[in-house]
Amino acid sequence: MRNSDRKRNRREPVKGRANKKTMEPEVELPREAINIAVDFLKKGNTIIYPTDTIYGIGCDASNYDAVEKIYELKERDPSKSLIVLVDSFQMLESIIEEVPDMAWEVLKVNKKPLTIIFDRPKNVAENVVSADNTLAVRVTNDPLCRSMIRKLRKPIVSTSANLSGEETPIHFQDISEALKARVDHVMDLPLVHKDIKPSSIMQISSNGIIKIIRS
Repeated sequence: MRNSDRKRNRREPVKGRANKKTMEPEVELPREAINIAVDFLKKGNTIIYPTDTIYGIGCDASNYDAVEKIYELKERDPSKSLIVLVDSFQMLESIIEEVPDMAWEVLKVNKKPLTIIFDRPKNVAENVVSADNTLAVRVTNDPLCRSMIRKLRKPIVSTSANLSGEETPIHFQDISEALKARVDHVMDLPLVHKDIKPSSIMQISSNGIIKIIRS
C-alpha cells in the first residue's frame, strides 16, 4: 500500500465523524462581521473574536509580525506558546509534517474542543512554534471560526483575550477595555456554545506517546 493510501485510510473515519456534525442545525452566520474581520487578518492585524471555547485574540498564524503583535499587546513571554486553529483535517496536515496515527484515533472519538500538541510543524510563522519545535493545534467545529479560517485560507492564532497574568474572561463584558483598545479589531458577538471553558490539551509525539496537559 502506498504511503498516500495509508494516510487516507487513517483519516477517513475521522472525516466521517466530522461530516455527521455538519448535519446539525446550521447557525446563521454574521457574514458582514466575518468579512470585516478577515480583511483585518489579511492585513496582518489582530482581532478579538469568539472561539469554540472562550473569547480569544487572533491573527494570521503564518504572519510573523502579526504574531509578534499578540505577544506585545498581551505582554506575554515569547517562550509561552500559542494555540492555532484550523478548519479541517486537510489544513491540519498542511501545517504538521506527519500527524501520528494515535492522533487520528483520538480525533475519531473526541467530541469536545481538544488542542493537540504536535511535533514538527510547518508553514506557520516561526514565532508561533515552541522552542522544542512543537505546535498546539485545534481542529475547530465552531461555525464562525471555521468560516473565518476558510475565507482567510490560513490557520488563525487563538489565545485567551486577557493580559498575561490576568484572569481569563468568561463573557465579552469581562474583557478589559485596555485590551480592546490594543487590538486592531473587536468582534462583539456572542459565543455559539454554552459550555464556556478552555479546551483540553494533550501532547501526542511522533512516536505515539500521549501526555495530558490539561483535561
